[in-house]
Amino acid sequence: MTDDVFKQLRDFIYEKSGIFIPDNKKYFLENRLGRKVQEKNLKGYEDYLYIIKYGSDKNELNGLFNLITTNETFFFREPQQFDVFSGELFKRITDENAKSGRKDIRIWSAASSTGEEPYTLAMILLEKPEAQALKKEIYASDISEAVLSSARAGVYGSYSIRNVPDAYLKKYFNNTNQQYSLTRGIKSLTKFMKVNLMDDKDTKAIRGVDVIFCRNVLIYFDDKAKQKAVSNLYDALRPNGYLFIGTSESLHNVTRAFKPIVINKVIVYQKV
Repeated sequence: MTDDVFKQLRDFIYEKSGIFIPDNKKYFLENRLGRKVQEKNLKGYEDYLYIIKYGSDKNELNGLFNLITTNETFFFREPQQFDVFSGELFKRITDENAKSGRKDIRIWSAASSTGEEPYTLAMILLEKPEAQALKKEIYASDISEAVLSSARAGVYGSYSIRNVPDAYLKKYFNNTNQQYSLTRGIKSLTKFMKVNLMDDKDTKAIRGVDVIFCRNVLIYFDDKAKQKAVSNLYDALRPNGYLFIGTSESLHNVTRAFKPIVINKVIVYQKV
């Protein structure tokens, strides 16, 4: 891959997704896109660039997103954040509900990948007696159609479920030859949708949520793209709503529209 083609590909990816690939990651693009160049019997990366920039097949763009996104995830990942959500935050939300007369809770898993995060949230809500009377809505979105299709199927291997408590495993999964299929009740709580966090039109489809989980995504964005994505997340939240990002991430120098609060050593960002 020539430097010129790399820069054009990198800029195109950034423009469409907000994902920034630095100069020292040229090898990453070569590795991820090399197989696609071979599959299509193209002469090289320049031909592939032409196809995604000027071709009319939207599946090509989806294919590009599938290739460049990393989808490392599993159930109950970063469990301290789930503990804070199901404890203090849930109490705060239900207290607000009591004052306003609301009887629902709405959550957005904003980079849901293959579904482990939103399905974890669904199980947590179903296990809470206080949540039984509430209308529960979980939105789950990703930029990659491939992972959304996998998430909707709701079938997982032993790696994904290794942190699931035994009681949850027996209650919410059917095990067939080490393939774990989620029950219909869990799947019915979650609405999967394709959303580009940089796209105003996409994100406007989600409004009035109490809590957003957008974890381990912003690390792929530069500061300008982070600000845009976080602004879109802000608009989706109800007043005083909450945002979780990855434990290794920070909104420092990104925005002042959120107030960081610390609950049991976990940082949560509250909409100001």
